[in-house]
Amino acid sequence: METISSRQVYANAWMTVREDAIRRPDGSDGVFGVVDKPTAAVVIPLDGDRLHLVEQYRYPVGERRWEFPMGTAPERAEIDPAVLAARELAEETGLVAGRMELLGRLDIAPGMSSQREHVFLATELTAGPPSRELPEQDMRAAWFGTAEFEAMVREGGIVDAQTLAAYLLLVLRGRR
Repeated sequence: METISSRQVYANAWMTVREDAIRRPDGSDGVFGVVDKPTAAVVIPLDGDRLHLVEQYRYPVGERRWEFPMGTAPERAEIDPAVLAARELAEETGLVAGRMELLGRLDIAPGMSSQREHVFLATELTAGPPSRELPEQDMRAAWFGTAEFEAMVREGGIVDAQTLAAYLLLVLRGRR
């Protein structure tokens, strides 16, 4: 597939939206709308059989969601994913990990977005105060046992796709 032209149609501190005119291998023309966001990190804080989650209001769906701590660097900056993971963990939960292990990578929504996430397992945790950004001020955080977490998934209490995919990476890690 060949990109014929590309134009930015929107930008803010977290993302840009562009429209690309393309030519397919068969010669036909088309268009793609692409949401460009910087690399993100998802962190699974694990202490024994407990998982630490955060809950916040997600404006696009109009509801609060329980999910693993996650995020991107401010102003669409690209930083080392391990540094980003440690930053997001401390910022959202106040936890500091003595050990951080990369579990895998995720493409968020490859049909419309270029964003990729790196999933980390955080262990050997030390508690401290969170330092949340302004949009995260209503965030709550809590520990859940894995059985409780899985029950919440089954009952529709956890529906965040990145959290579900990250948990699958954790489960598969245990099967190695």
